[in-house]
Amino acid sequence: MSSLFASLSITVHSLLAEQGALGVTANNVSNINTPGFSRQRPVLLEGTAVLFDPLVLGTGVVFGQPQSLRDSILELRLHEEAQQQGKSDASLQALNQLQVLFTENASDIGSQLSIFFNSLNNLSSDPSSLPLRQGALTSATNLASSFRSTSAQLQEQRANLDLNVVQQTEQINQLTRQIAVVNQQVSALENVGRDASAFVDQRTQLLRQLSGLVDVRVIDSGDNSIAVTTANGTALVAADRSFALSNRLGPTGVEHIFSQGTDITAQLVSGSLAGVLSVRDQTIPGLLANLDTLATGLSNALNTSHLAGFDLNGNPGTNLFTAPPLGGVGAAGAIQVAITDPSQIAASSDGSAGSNGNLASLIAVAKQQVAGGQTSTNFYSGIVFSVGSATANAAAEAQASGTILRQLEDQRGSISGVSLDEEASNLIRYQRAYEASAHVFATLSSLTETVINLGKG
Repeated sequence: MSSLFASLSITVHSLLAEQGALGVTANNVSNINTPGFSRQRPVLLEGTAVLFDPLVLGTGVVFGQPQSLRDSILELRLHEEAQQQGKSDASLQALNQLQVLFTENASDIGSQLSIFFNSLNNLSSDPSSLPLRQGALTSATNLASSFRSTSAQLQEQRANLDLNVVQQTEQINQLTRQIAVVNQQVSALENVGRDASAFVDQRTQLLRQLSGLVDVRVIDSGDNSIAVTTANGTALVAADRSFALSNRLGPTGVEHIFSQGTDITAQLVSGSLAGVLSVRDQTIPGLLANLDTLATGLSNALNTSHLAGFDLNGNPGTNLFTAPPLGGVGAAGAIQVAITDPSQIAASSDGSAGSNGNLASLIAVAKQQVAGGQTSTNFYSGIVFSVGSATANAAAEAQASGTILRQLEDQRGSISGVSLDEEASNLIRYQRAYEASAHVFATLSSLTETVINLGKG
């Protein structure tokens, strides 16, 4: 009788093992489209043998803890590339918005420069013509307006990026709080030998999202939990604790990022937050400074020439544009035409109404080196080129990073991804094994019942 019960026990273990394998396979199939899911492999182990001297008898199959198929080194590479992709994409998006301001159109600074100097050329043919004078004054007004508009839009985009910094900081804090909670769940399960693969996948997916926002480093704490820091070592997560980042206004009037009282803004090197900070703190201030340089040099040169002439009424010329601020900071946003009457344009060089001698001096400013050792047109062209070049470089980096990330994702898919063909084959295999075990169980159960009933009657 003992051997029949032993056989029944072996069969029950087999049924449970194949049932567990079917469950793992079904779980794989159901999660085929779940982001970050790592497929599992059923682990079937030989049961502990029993010694009946001189025989050693097997005890059947035992269902072990399923094995999650993942490559930890590959996951780290994915985190690193996600950081670069996040920075490239954020930089490209911001630069694309900037590039619109420097695309050639009827109202951009370059076009208005050409229109302004052309209007002075037209006026030189009849210096006493009020319509031509009004045209020159209007073109000067439009040029100043174009400077102010471009400067204001740059400031507005910087303010939008500043708001983005605050939003992304809160997103980082939300993710670190979630990672800390999941980290505790993983540690609690694995410390008692239970399967925590679902929570590990969830934690990995959260880390991937966090990597897209900020540069992170993942450290194995050695107690089945991890610690997360930024590249410069700022703590974000430690076991079941998260450390929130905060925002404060910096000396330049934009939001800085603090961790436990320390300003880490300049230390962030990758992730979309670093991309936003790069454009906000470097690209836009550089463009504003260049526009100020151009507005200062151009208005000073034109004012100098205008002061040397006489207007239509024979009065000495005054400033054509308002004097730039001291040091030139904010000149592009403050430039205005200083005269309102077209007769005040100092076209004459000798005080006579028909003289156009001073117009030649004003027109010559177009070929003078007024900013950075360059003419106004060349200097502005350099600004446009720098924006276009930065945008093209960001696009190339985003494309290259995206290609690498897709390749890494494909590698991960080959290891951790679910193949429907493979899972279908496994389902058939485990189903047949289960059916065979069930058939053996039915046979043994019937035989056991027969043996029990032998003595009856």
